[in-house]
Order: sequence, then structure tokens, then C-alpha cells
Amino acid sequence: MNKTIYLLLLGLIVLNSCEPKEKWVKLFNGKDLNDWVIKIKGHPAGDNYNNTFVVEDGILKVNYEKYQDSFHNTFGHIYYKKPFSNYRFRMDYRFVGKQLADGAGWANRNSGIMIHCEDPNKIGLDQNFPVSIEVQLLGGNGKDDRTTANLCTPGTNVIMSDELQTAHCISSNSKTYHGEQWVNIEIEVRNDSIIKHFINGEEVMRYSKPQYGGGNVDYNIEHWKSLEGHPLKEGYISLQSESHPVEFKNIEILEL
Repeated sequence: MNKTIYLLLLGLIVLNSCEPKEKWVKLFNGKDLNDWVIKIKGHPAGDNYNNTFVVEDGILKVNYEKYQDSFHNTFGHIYYKKPFSNYRFRMDYRFVGKQLADGAGWANRNSGIMIHCEDPNKIGLDQNFPVSIEVQLLGGNGKDDRTTANLCTPGTNVIMSDELQTAHCISSNSKTYHGEQWVNIEIEVRNDSIIKHFINGEEVMRYSKPQYGGGNVDYNIEHWKSLEGHPLKEGYISLQSESHPVEFKNIEILEL
């Protein structure tokens, strides 16, 4: 082998061996919910009402078997135990079965990942949703186009295309995923600067400067109004239960 080529190859090997490896951490161990806090509307934090969140076969499931077909707007969220600020989050999700009979029409095949959430232990007993940035997850209904990894903003606003966005929900550029197929989602969060959504490895949305503001707040309203315009720099990560069964697996985070 030519000596110059040999030295170049040796140099590449040394450089590659020196590159830091990504240290993804499992947030969900596939066995139990010990590292998570459950908060369901009408019930105190920690009460897994009607066994809504269960673990089966390494999967975290939103389960409505004990609801007897009546949801009664008992919106729920399951929060990882600590807040984060700069990170990449990823997991796989899929919608299964049928929505509860009295679930809202908009909640059919609908769930979400709430990022930069308020503390689950400070949420009102009858509060519907945490103040947060929601990465909305939608499953296809078999006929219509329904993008996923959309943006919804309970008590928050963002900047997109250099303008303050005050609409509650904004659609991404994703494809529609019908049926019960698994879909991979990744979110890149950079404090209060930029946030990106990816579906199956493809970027489908980005925005910046998450901040308090807007409507869709039903608890402690004056407090949140006093923070309007303040940057939203960190918070908890939660997964939703909104009346349609959904499953989550491979839940991981890479802190940046």
C-alpha cells in the first residue's frame, strides 16, 4: 500500500475513534412507570385513574378498558420525572382500536407530546392541559390527508417565518399515516431558540422563540397572563391521553 494512502487511512481511523458517541438515554424502561408522573383531569397527580397508562410487552399504552365507553373529558398526561432544556427526543407511536364513544370529534386518532411543560405537581385538579408546546400526533382516518407532528400551543406562542404565530394549531409538512403502523418521531429542542419536528427521519416543521402567551388556558389564568411574552426555556415532557387508544415505545432522549 502506498505510504501516503496508509497514513491518510490511519489518520481517519484515529479521528473516528476520537469522535464522541451519542449517548441516548432510555426514559421508559419497558417494565414500569416508576420514573413517570401521571396527571389526569379531576384526579390528583400520581393517580392512574382507571388504569389509563399501562405497560405491556415493553410498550407504554394509553388504555381505556375500564372506562366503560365514557371518557367524560378526563384528559390525561404522563410526565417524565424531571425537566429538560436542550435535547433531542425520539420514540415510536401508533394509534390502535377505536376512540371512546363520547370522545370529542377532534380527538379521534389524536395524541401529543407536550414539551416545555409546567410542573405536573402544580397543575390544577380540573385543568385540561398543561401550559406547554404540543407536538400534536395524528393518525390517518383512512380517507383524508392528516399531517402529524403538528404544532399546538396551550398557553404559548412561537415565531415562525419571522412572525409571531397565535393560531392554536399549525400543520406540519408530513405525510399521512393511516392504520396501525408504527411511526418514528424525533424532536430537537434548543432551549428558547429553535425547535424542529422530524417524522421517520424527515424534518416536517421548525419554529423558534417559544414563549408564554395566547389563549387555551383554563387554570391560573392571571398568572400565565402576567408572563405573556416571556421566553419558555425548559420544562417537563409528557405524553397525552385524549380518548383514543395509542401506544408508545423506544422513548429516548439525548441531552445536548
